[in-house]
Amino acid sequence: MSISFDRALGIHPQALELREKRAEVLANNLANADTPGFKARDFDFKQMLGLQMDNQLKMAATDGKHLPPMEEVQGDDLKYRVPMQASLDGNTVDTQQEVAEFTKNVLDFQASFQLLNGKFKSLSKVLRGE
Repeated sequence: MSISFDRALGIHPQALELREKRAEVLANNLANADTPGFKARDFDFKQMLGLQMDNQLKMAATDGKHLPPMEEVQGDDLKYRVPMQASLDGNTVDTQQEVAEFTKNVLDFQASFQLLNGKFKSLSKVLRGE
């Protein structure tokens, strides 16, 4: 009997990759908080994960032996944030909002990582026959 890692691990590998990409986008926003004219950007995590899962299902439907490629977050996937209060220099980064989003993203990343780690521990126990 073979083990399907795609089924065993679920969406967690894709979620971790997207969380990493989102952390990069949010960190870029924070790094440019004082840059005149900088526009804060972000992407919809649920939408992007849904697209990844749709792509994975399409690939699995044609040939189960192929691994689906992890789509890169493209520039057109990034949306501009609407600031609560516009700054005089045109910068749209709200540092408090960015820190809150970054912190939430880190917590979600840790949760996905722990779930994925638990799946690997369970799989290793099964392989050892425990």
